Amino acid sequence: MQRKLPANTISLVLIAAAFLLFIPNFTHAETKTFVKEYTFAAGEADSKLTSRTVSLREVKRLLLEELGTYLEGVTEVKDFKLTKDQIITLTAGIVSAEIMEETWDGKTYWLKAKISADPEYVIKSIDKLRQDRQKVNELEDMRKRSEALLKENEELRKELASTKGKDLKKAAKKYEKNIDSLTAEEWFDKGYAAQIAGNHNEAVDAYTVAIRLKPDHASAYLNRGVAYILSGNTTRGCADAIKACSLGSCNFYEFTKHKGFCR
Repeated sequence: MQRKLPANTISLVLIAAAFLLFIPNFTHAETKTFVKEYTFAAGEADSKLTSRTVSLREVKRLLLEELGTYLEGVTEVKDFKLTKDQIITLTAGIVSAEIMEETWDGKTYWLKAKISADPEYVIKSIDKLRQDRQKVNELEDMRKRSEALLKENEELRKELASTKGKDLKKAAKKYEKNIDSLTAEEWFDKGYAAQIAGNHNEAVDAYTVAIRLKPDHASAYLNRGVAYILSGNTTRGCADAIKACSLGSCNFYEFTKHKGFCR
């Protein structure tokens, strides 16, 4: 007699299968490498760490734009009928920037970084991602958060340069919070890429750093909850789902509750 799987086990398999759809199968193709440099003039409130944080986000933005320009001209991607902005948004969840060189003299931070990508891997990943509206929305939110934080950073730097006296300390705290949020986004990106690749434990670790830096990061709690459940830790996964819901993101919690994982 054929043995039936418990309902919650079947649900877990379905969740895992949904995420495994984003792990593309491909034969090795020639890797394309894109290199960009970025120079950051530090202000009085900047340290090597804050300068590095801003520089890494900026250079990643430049690299994704260059990769997007390249992919825009590839026949397979043309067939997807995506705009360049949409291509950049999707690739942000697939590739990671790697620092090649960096220097800091106390006033200026210089950074050279690269993105190395197998075009076939990226194209297949884009094709699968674009068919999932939820994933597209998540990636769009990631890009919007990053752009908003970088814009806020520029405004805060101007504020710091023109502020004196008691208001300077207040402005410095706002700037420090912005830097923490930018760093949290960097770790969130790492977690997302790891999760898409099926590395759930690595994703949990990255999301945990993002949450430590930004305790109200609803998306980090939600995605860490998914990663926990897919790695077999339903207790922590449910705790994160409930926390994400308390921060305004309840879809995953409602799903897990409906499937019997969480109460």
